This record gives sequence, C-alpha cells and structure tokens, in this order.
Amino acid sequence: MAGLADCGGPENPAAKAPASTAAAGPETTEPSPAPAAEKPEDLAGAKALDSFGNADFYTTAEGDTLAGVAAAFRLSEAKLASFNGLTEGAPLRQGTKLRLIPPSGPMPGAAGTATEDSNGIPQSYAVVEKDTLDGITYRFGITEEQLAEANKAPFLHEQGNVYFLHPGKTLQLQKKPVDPRSGKGQIVRNSFAHPVYYTTVAGDSLDSLGYAFRRTTEQLLRYNPELRDGSSLPAGTKVTLMPGAVTLNGARGSFTTDANGVPLTYTTAAGDTERQVAFRFNLEMVDLGTANRPRTAGERTWYRFTGLAGGELAAGQTISLSADKPITGK
Repeated sequence: MAGLADCGGPENPAAKAPASTAAAGPETTEPSPAPAAEKPEDLAGAKALDSFGNADFYTTAEGDTLAGVAAAFRLSEAKLASFNGLTEGAPLRQGTKLRLIPPSGPMPGAAGTATEDSNGIPQSYAVVEKDTLDGITYRFGITEEQLAEANKAPFLHEQGNVYFLHPGKTLQLQKKPVDPRSGKGQIVRNSFAHPVYYTTVAGDSLDSLGYAFRRTTEQLLRYNPELRDGSSLPAGTKVTLMPGAVTLNGARGSFTTDANGVPLTYTTAAGDTERQVAFRFNLEMVDLGTANRPRTAGERTWYRFTGLAGGELAAGQTISLSADKPITGK
C-alpha cells in the first residue's frame, strides 16, 4: 500500500507507511500481481481440448500474459508467439484465441494435408514422402502413444519390415467417443499376459475394444465373423482378440488349446514363419523363444528353420505357445 511520509518532514516517495498510518489524503492501493500460472487449470480462460485432453487452443482472460500462458502449457514464450504471429512480450487482449499447436499447414516431417473440425481440432492426416513420427506428433500436439491409440495400432515403429507410416495412408488423430461403461469386462490372457479373449459388458463397442486392445475394426470382424460392423455388442459376448482359428500366410498350421481356449501348442506347416506364428496367437517372438528353450547353450530356440533370413520354420514341428508348458529341445 502506498502511504504518505510523516507530516514533519519532506515526502519520501520510496517510503512505505504501515497499514495503520493516518493519511492526509485518499489512500491509494496498487494492484497485487496475479500469481504465476503453473498449469492450465490456473488459467481462467476457455480451453479447446482434443479427444485425449490435450489443449489445442486457449482463449485469454483478463490479466493473462503471453509468458504466463506459455508457462502454463509448458511452451516457451517464443514458440507460443510464433504459433500466433505475435512478438515476445506482446500484450494480450481479453478474448484472444491462442493456438497452442503449430499453425495449420505443411511443415518438415509432416508435409501432408490434414482435416480439422469446426473448432480447429485436427482430425485426420494424409501421410506423404519423408514424413516422420516426430514431425506428425509435433504438428498436431499429440504423443506417439496417443497416435497409436487413435489408429488402434499396437506399435508405430518398423517391425519386421512392417511400417506404420507409408505415403498415401490416412491417419486418425482423434478417438471417437466411447461409452464410459465400456472396457470393464473379463479378460482372458495367455501365459505371457497378452489378452486373447474379452467378454463384453454394457456399453462396449468395436471402437471401445479397438482402442483398449489395439485392434482395428477390420481385424475384430475377421477374428469374430459372427460380429457385424455398426451393430451393438450385447453384454456377455465373448470376443476373440487374436487371429487364432484364422489361418494366415506364414501361419497355416494346427494348434491345441486349454479348457479356456488359450493356445498351448502349434504344429508348423510349410511356409510358416516365426513372426507370423507369433502374430497369430498374440505373442512376441521372444515369447516363442521362452516357451521353446534349447538344451544347447548359446542357442535361442530348439526348433528348426529352413531359412534363417526370413525366419521360415521347418514343417511338422510341434512347438509350445505357453510359458507354463514349455517344450525343451533335445
């Protein structure tokens, strides 16, 4: 509080009188600075969120500063200014809509075209040559994990010459709304803790299962031919989450299961590959190695290959698919 000096001496502009000091004139009060915002919840303005809860836009409230908004959303002031065509330190008018993600349009690593909803939230993106995961996630303000979930993909990086990014592919950048009751059904897992079956509850849908278990609608319909796209999933429906009974190129052999339908053993057919056998039963290749331990030190597995480069397996071998019932080589 700015007070007055004692009456007996000259006024000292730098002196601060205590709160009880009598003043000859009207008392003046300087406004206290607002506490610095440390997180988005500290800001009073409206936030436009994407389906994952990321803030893509912020509408300023009285007292907001560029530096304060930047700090709250973990951005540098320079970056926030560049996203909005402003200069650092520029004053903000109440009601200004600020972008918290890069401006719309191509950029290095994400030079394709995107669609947006009426609020400017990015919805989908068409991949072009030289795009990168870093470029795409930066441009649209999402994480790699969120990008994978939006596309119901178990992985984004190259695995066995399978690439998530390829020119012409349309990526989804958001999740569709799902019933909050979904995802609470019973899960049956194999011995490596990977889910292989799910029993639905009220509110479940192909989308909710796809996001939870990273299976596309096309995959779920192929694994469960009795299901229909667009139809509801009645509570109590047992949904298969692996190819299992569906033969694949590179995994055409036969298999056995336990009483719950969890695969136990597999007999290889001509042309089978290690990678495809693992995929058919929702396993990792390392899981197959664990279930088929060699007796000879220094070897990864006991089962035989006809082509090591492509991982092609010799036909007629019965291999284990279970960590609980491994088969040890001779």
